[in-house]
Amino acid sequence: MRKNIIASLAFLLAGSTAALADASDGKIKIGILNDQSGVYADFGGKSSYEAAKMAVEDFGGKVLDVPVEVVTADHQNKPDIASNIARQWYDTEQVDAIMELTTSSVALAVQAISKEKKKIDIVTGAATTELTGKQCSPYGFHWAYDTHSLAVGTGGALVKQGGDSWFFLTADYAFGYSLEENTANFVKENGGTVVGSVRHPLASTDFSSFLLQAQSSGAKVIGLANAGLDTSNAIKQASEFGIVQGGQRLAALLFTLAEVHGLGLEAAQGLTLTEGFYWNRDDESRAFAKRFFERTGKMPNMIHTGTYSAVLQYLKAVQKAGTDETEAVSKALHEMPVDDVFGRGGTVAANGRMIHDMYLLQVKKPADSKEPWDYFDVLDTIPGKDAYLDPAKSGCDLVK
Repeated sequence: MRKNIIASLAFLLAGSTAALADASDGKIKIGILNDQSGVYADFGGKSSYEAAKMAVEDFGGKVLDVPVEVVTADHQNKPDIASNIARQWYDTEQVDAIMELTTSSVALAVQAISKEKKKIDIVTGAATTELTGKQCSPYGFHWAYDTHSLAVGTGGALVKQGGDSWFFLTADYAFGYSLEENTANFVKENGGTVVGSVRHPLASTDFSSFLLQAQSSGAKVIGLANAGLDTSNAIKQASEFGIVQGGQRLAALLFTLAEVHGLGLEAAQGLTLTEGFYWNRDDESRAFAKRFFERTGKMPNMIHTGTYSAVLQYLKAVQKAGTDETEAVSKALHEMPVDDVFGRGGTVAANGRMIHDMYLLQVKKPADSKEPWDYFDVLDTIPGKDAYLDPAKSGCDLVK
């Protein structure tokens, strides 16, 4: 009997040790790092944190028999602040993966740190294709959208509709440059021309001089290569200058449900935009959106739902790998299909790009909106293979 008891205790201790080895620190910890007080606060912000917690709860709150914890912080759109938070999270707070990462300059900085520390990062809030291009990482993933998919969607639609001359009003940092470049290339490839561009600081409040240059260019389309409050403010001030009334069109190259809600249908009606998710698409998306609304008081956009998907897929990958060890989880993330309310039929390419369908949307007239947050008509579904850059052409050295 004594031998049996000793053997049983040894077995239990061995099992306990194995569990600790499978999930380091006895828990899984995910960090949501984004802008929670600035120009992109509605774009992702604290609502992305809620989406991440929803994913953990829907998964059951545990993986590998250990609890899952979600922490969050505001990087204030500053790469140095984001880098300090990321290092602290990795070095002293046992964070296993960082996600969301609104603002491309921030996302690039944190992805570089994650690569150095051999940690997983999944970007849902930033747009630059450099994340899966020359600055790709074996542990870095880009989930919700990117500048190439936005250019194919909104840029492609307007060129087809006769908008073949463009002037760009561009946010003066990595995201803006990437969005302008991708859209300009697409316009030119389809027979259009770019007559000029001007750059503005992030979080501008006065767009008058930039809009006057765009207006005087005579371009048929003014491409707003910015996001969040910058885009909303530019659209409001363009109305004051009578730009649309004068025959020019505004292309909101990164504009989501959150910004349309803030701007209002009266001002936003007729805008064409591209998102990776629309809450009123079908029964599944409506059911998810209702739960999200109960927690946040708003309907989700592609960043919120993309964050939910990224957290859920990460936990599935940890479960599949049987460990939270980075190499094994990264391998699982690359191998597993994505099938949830956001990424239906999604796949992850060798460069970390999650390839999924995008949606070309047009903002409804106020009279056509049937209920609160019913803002879009779905004009077209853009297959993932068309929306995203061929990984072999991305410049990522991980692609064979």
